[in-house]
Amino acid sequence: MWAPRDKRHERMLEVAGNVVHGGLRRTGRCDTAGVGIDWTHQLAEQLDRHWRRQLRPRCDGLTDAEYFWEPVANTWNIRPRGQGRAALAFGGGEFVIEYADPEPRPAPVTTIAWRLAHLIVGVFGSRVAEQFGGPPVDYQTFPYAGTAAQALQQLDEAYAAWLAGVTSLGDAGLARPCGPAEGPFAEYPMARLVLHINREALHHGAEIALLRDLYANR
Repeated sequence: MWAPRDKRHERMLEVAGNVVHGGLRRTGRCDTAGVGIDWTHQLAEQLDRHWRRQLRPRCDGLTDAEYFWEPVANTWNIRPRGQGRAALAFGGGEFVIEYADPEPRPAPVTTIAWRLAHLIVGVFGSRVAEQFGGPPVDYQTFPYAGTAAQALQQLDEAYAAWLAGVTSLGDAGLARPCGPAEGPFAEYPMARLVLHINREALHHGAEIALLRDLYANR
């Protein structure tokens, strides 16, 4: 079954694992003992500081008009069931997320609604389920939000669950393998996955902020 993170996710995770040479060895092992640094705190704080000071405040006041705004004709969005325009549309409720496999070239521009859904489901929610025993979350059955307020509530809940999971890891948790949920990266340490999720959240948050700026100046 389709999952939007899968195709680009593998390369992203591979790159993320190569950026920390002191804590992540080329063998895929994570060594934090004896360094005198609380890596769990550092990795969690890297994202949470940005979340508190930049990413989440930039979402405050998001209107439904902004949430669904399509800046160009060729877009993927969250749409009412039965009104999808893409080759594929998934969702377990009244709204669906659009996608196509293979992805067209050029790929459609994704709306704030679509990008929030990706953060909620693919970046945080599914990883909370797979790595920390949270409730099952997947693109096919997720109840996508029909309003900006509902989407932000879903985002807050998914992020809080991910952050709680990361802060519980400790040195042993950071060193343990990601497991089969991460496919070919099953043997990579959790530290690599945390770095990957940090980067995903940072860059998608920046995209959402830019779309808000474009909407305000349209």
